[in-house]
Amino acid sequence: MCGGGDCVAFIDGASSGNPGPSAYAYLIRHGGDILRGAGYLGRDTNNYAEYQALLHCLRRAIKMGCRSLIVYSDSQLLVRQVGGEYKVRDPRLKRLRDEAVELISRFHSFEIKHIPRELNSDANKLALKALAKALRGREE
Repeated sequence: MCGGGDCVAFIDGASSGNPGPSAYAYLIRHGGDILRGAGYLGRDTNNYAEYQALLHCLRRAIKMGCRSLIVYSDSQLLVRQVGGEYKVRDPRLKRLRDEAVELISRFHSFEIKHIPRELNSDANKLALKALAKALRGREE
């Protein structure tokens, strides 16, 4: 899809309870194409789900051949931790952040930016849909 071009992504994590059932989602845009991904994570925290959204997005963008990537997230904590402004105190999140930094180094250019939740509604809806689908499946 990207074929070595510029990509833009929107990511989100969702958790019903903190911790609770959680899911991640991402949308990667290149030109007029949009690739969507989402998945259920089991019982975890919202911050863990946000990091999983970023990691899945980064891996997919690398596979697609994106050379530059701008990621938008409504998680100020994630954006500031990945950007180095905030220290990561939780050891589990630190491992995820370190993995993200390694993946980010593979891009020619990378930016991560905070946006208000209302501007991230597509990724949010996708994460909530993945969460609802998994929870419905557990009830059957």
